[in-house]
Amino acid sequence: MTATNPSAKSARAPALTRPDGSPIRVLVVDDEPSLAEVLSSVLRYEGWEVKTAADGSTAVRTARDFAPDAVILDVMLPDFDGLEVLRRLRAERPHICVLFLTARDSVEDRIVGITAGGDDYVTKPFSLEEVLARLRGLLRRAGLARAQSVSELAVGDLVMDEDAREVRRAGQIVELTATEFELLRYLMRNPRRVLSKTQILDRVWNYDFGGQAHIVELYISYLRKKIDAGREPMIHTVRGVGYVLKPAR
Repeated sequence: MTATNPSAKSARAPALTRPDGSPIRVLVVDDEPSLAEVLSSVLRYEGWEVKTAADGSTAVRTARDFAPDAVILDVMLPDFDGLEVLRRLRAERPHICVLFLTARDSVEDRIVGITAGGDDYVTKPFSLEEVLARLRGLLRRAGLARAQSVSELAVGDLVMDEDAREVRRAGQIVELTATEFELLRYLMRNPRRVLSKTQILDRVWNYDFGGQAHIVELYISYLRKKIDAGREPMIHTVRGVGYVLKPAR
């Protein structure tokens, strides 16, 4: 293992998202599976979407489909080196942020990486906190990310400011009643988790379950008309179980 301090959860900074509120996308390119997995875990904990590649050709193909905002890129790869990967990525995505990982510690090697178009670099062994901090800085400076307010919830392109009681999807205001807002807040606080009608009744309406399931069904239908109308749906029914909110794909 070439990373140190494997927990980046302490002193966690405000979450970063894309300007539209959707998750940051990062491609991790390293031929050491354990290192790639540790880096991916830390980035996913940030709420970001992550894909990995173990060689240059896979990295280029994956980037074409995944459209990452940033790439953590090892210089030494099995087929062609990270500098060539960078050249091919930038040909298709000129503004992508690239953070080089290198075992080489000489000034000359660092200059070569930056001159080739890399935005920053860290040398192995490195701390995961440093990688995360460097990546956050690159994304902010490039205008590809914004800090999420401590009062904000974000699931995909759906963003809720709890203090302002404001909801936006893809940057557009969504007008909600007080009950609709509370129902959506509960769903957004539990993304990708299937919630039963009983749980929803208890948390949103403070009812013990007693034949009031139709209220949940009714308000879910109201939310769908406002959140999902004309868009890729985010609110899904799990038959016989309940409802789940998850990012649109």
